[in-house]
Amino acid sequence: MSPRPSASRSARARATRIGFVLALAAAAAFGGFAATALQESLRPAQAKTPEAAQVEALPATVAGTPVPSLAPMLERVMPAVVSVHSQQRVRVSPFGNDPFFRRMFPELTQERINRSLGSGVIVDARRGLVLTNHHVIEGADEVSVSLSDGRTLTAEFIGSDPDTDIALMRIPVPEDGAPLTAIPMADSAQLRVGDFVVAVGNPFGIGQTVTSGIVSAVGRTGLAGLGYQNFIQTDASINPGNSGGALVDLHGRLVGINTASFNPRGSMAGNIGLGFAIPSNLAGDIMRQLLATGEVHRGALGVDTQDVDARLAEGLGLDAARGALVTRVYPDSAAAAAGVEAGDVILAANGQRIDDGAALRNFEGLQAVGARVTLDLRRDGEPLQLTATLREQPRSLPGASLDPRLAGATFSELPAGARQSGLSGVVVEEVAAGSRAAGNGLRPGDRIVAANSGRFDDLAGFRLGFSTPPSQLVLRVVRGNTSGNLIMR
Repeated sequence: MSPRPSASRSARARATRIGFVLALAAAAAFGGFAATALQESLRPAQAKTPEAAQVEALPATVAGTPVPSLAPMLERVMPAVVSVHSQQRVRVSPFGNDPFFRRMFPELTQERINRSLGSGVIVDARRGLVLTNHHVIEGADEVSVSLSDGRTLTAEFIGSDPDTDIALMRIPVPEDGAPLTAIPMADSAQLRVGDFVVAVGNPFGIGQTVTSGIVSAVGRTGLAGLGYQNFIQTDASINPGNSGGALVDLHGRLVGINTASFNPRGSMAGNIGLGFAIPSNLAGDIMRQLLATGEVHRGALGVDTQDVDARLAEGLGLDAARGALVTRVYPDSAAAAAGVEAGDVILAANGQRIDDGAALRNFEGLQAVGARVTLDLRRDGEPLQLTATLREQPRSLPGASLDPRLAGATFSELPAGARQSGLSGVVVEEVAAGSRAAGNGLRPGDRIVAANSGRFDDLAGFRLGFSTPPSQLVLRVVRGNTSGNLIMR
């Protein structure tokens, strides 16, 4: 029979159990802190050496393989990505745009400053050239650029292209202090779906931020309201303020200019993994044109088209309801010189599939003047291939060059974004005060969709309607949410 424990030993055991229960209660009350203290109290006492107390750095290798990190590449890239601050002065009157009351009470008109924030990329350190989005600086009276080291420089506007949303600025090259840093441009045509990319910018104005992901798609088109499109799609987060920032590959080379994100609840709702960037090849081409002339010149075939539906496809002997059916070929155009005829169906251009008229117009808008384009057609149900050299089409025309009754007005092409939204016609860009066009009722911003000659898609079609001057000139005008006819006298 084993001896009974002594009373003192029982008391000590009971005290130990009570202490253990109290410690558990303390752990529940104070969370991890108490639990850690309890754990340490139950461990055998060990001598703590200075080495054991130190926090060790992350290992450079694991099993002999270097741990991957974007940090070395980003150290080279981040100084070349800048914050772009723009200011626009707006005159605000309680009488809106009413000219009579604004003249009667000018003291009630106040000046308001609209500020916006975006990002930009230094692409030439020697000349201080900065690429950004057109919408970041659109309408700005003042633009400044903040470098990653805190320096702020006033930017000089060189030019922009609303239809591709690219703008070019120049900042002064510092004579003292750290020099500017630029990002080299990559050949974006080599980008493949699945390639890793990194987006750098200043989202929501919180400061320079880096996100990473992969290329989700290339050559993305068909996004309403975004102009001529050939986007890189990525799941790297692109939020408001990232616009104009850099999309780089793992070598730190510029593959795109971040321009938009998609969210059904609006861009301010945040990122859902659908970001879009303008390819560096397209941005570089626009930059070179802006440097040379301050504007962008585009090539055009010189045709009007309509979409092919199932009924047309059957009548034309097509296998599928797709393509752009040529309804008119303009005289002295690239298409006329190449032998394109009304009734031809354009199915591909330079190997790129053409599903409808919008796809053909988007393809044209991304081509330079003088570009050679191989067209795959169907004529009378038979395949045909023709090569056209694109010619420049004027972007605007003075009304007096078309008809004396339009003197004082300037007509221009609709922005590409408006065409992507399904609009057609031409826009009245300017109307001189006291001119004949003003007396006839034309106003800046009017959209002309038809004339005596019928409806037209663009400026070329509008101009063609004046080949034979009409005895009576009537324009169908869309103004805001209303439309009507104007008789030009």
